[in-house]
Amino acid sequence: MAEKFDNLEEHLEKFVENIRQLGIIVSDFQPSSQTGLSQKLNFMITGLQDIEKCRQQLHDINVPLEVFEYIDQGRNPQLYTKECLESALAKNEQNIHTDKPSDFFG
Repeated sequence: MAEKFDNLEEHLEKFVENIRQLGIIVSDFQPSSQTGLSQKLNFMITGLQDIEKCRQQLHDINVPLEVFEYIDQGRNPQLYTKECLESALAKNEQNIHTDKPSDFFG
């Protein structure tokens, strides 16, 4: 499973770098840059196709909507997992201290 994510990550990194280079070419476009621009646009199309192939391999992955909210807020999505675990541990501790032995054997 991890290799699927690694593959997607690799394609996304290449795509982002290609877009960055494309932005440089476009921001200072000269007619002599047309070949480079066309090449980068073709790489962008290929990159999107590669990402689509990776997406199809990950169709069964469900991501909680809260993770996207964290990302939208500029927060690290790994904090979501950490906070969920901390919340579960706190609730577990609370339940341990509120349950009486008679609740189990009564």
